[in-house]
Amino acid sequence: MTATASSTFPGATAVSAVSIYNWPASDGAAGGTPHMHTASTEAYIVLEGTGRLETLDSRGFTSTDLAPGVVLWFTPGTVHRAINTSGDLKVLVLMQNAGLPENGDAVMTFPAGHLADVESYRAAASLPSKEADGGDPAAEEAVRRRRDLALEGYLQLKEEVLRSGVAGLADFHAAAVNLVSGNTAAWTGFLEQGAAAQAALTKDHLRSLESKESFFLQESATRMGIRKPRRIYGMCGRIDTWELSDNSQR
Repeated sequence: MTATASSTFPGATAVSAVSIYNWPASDGAAGGTPHMHTASTEAYIVLEGTGRLETLDSRGFTSTDLAPGVVLWFTPGTVHRAINTSGDLKVLVLMQNAGLPENGDAVMTFPAGHLADVESYRAAASLPSKEADGGDPAAEEAVRRRRDLALEGYLQLKEEVLRSGVAGLADFHAAAVNLVSGNTAAWTGFLEQGAAAQAALTKDHLRSLESKESFFLQESATRMGIRKPRRIYGMCGRIDTWELSDNSQR
């Protein structure tokens, strides 16, 4: 059993709790920064509060109500905007391919001029800090500014999709691919050490079971996630994350 395969979260996913921003935007709706993922599927499990998720995908524009108990997920290429209608919307997020979203898989829906090249995008996306809540007013202001810029581009995309369907996303999709294409070598490493390693390990287990070999079961272990002390500013909201403890509990 490899250390990587045995120590990562099931399925090599990432898990976080996100309190969706309750800051009103230019259209009167409070919520997060519209964006999409280029290589990872994302899932929402609604824990508290109410809201809705607006999406632009192959179906066109869709709005899905969010309330405790709702589970939904969206595949790469889906532009999504989380909207907080109750003021206390909180979701558990499961993210495919841990490592990719944290390293550039997400592309925010800035207006076209900010998507022209990597440097232009970085300038629009950059934050002065990712300190804990209340720890850095400049960071919160930057997050609001970034959200509002992405919303400007999102509302333009939404109009295009309402007019022409998924074809209205073509230019944004192409720009996003140009922005992330240089990341694929690093992403392949995350994939090989994460989801691919876990899949390979399961294949080994199935071969052992077929041969009626039980030795691998003696390597069983329990691991615990430790909540990180700081909540960071994410795209959709303030994020609580966990990391695995160093020691297994046997």
